[in-house]
Amino acid sequence: MLALPLAPSSWHGPEVASVLAVSATALLAGQRWAVALVVIAELLLLPTIWPRAFLGGVDIWPGRIAALGSLVAIVPGLLANKRAAAALVLITGWRRTGETCRRVHAGLVAGGVLIVLLSLL
Repeated sequence: MLALPLAPSSWHGPEVASVLAVSATALLAGQRWAVALVVIAELLLLPTIWPRAFLGGVDIWPGRIAALGSLVAIVPGLLANKRAAAALVLITGWRRTGETCRRVHAGLVAGGVLIVLLSLL
């Protein structure tokens, strides 16, 4: 929610932040599948927020403070990556086995690393 007022960029941060807000609301309502959407939205929001928090281009108040607060708020969702992989397996309809969950988890981690590396370019 802190990232919503930030200006749009090539990664469309406010749009992803609004998807994150809606999926977090679904998660609070007890929908277990929403954890997968929360993690994916946070992975896509990360490249928009971290340059604004550390590289400047935004005034110290309120832009940089909002970006730092958003980065802190993203951490718990990224730590729920294993739960998101299991939920993503259920959403897609694949058989839920340990191997399938590990593969989806590895895909989420690889996607996160790729997103961060692409944002550095």
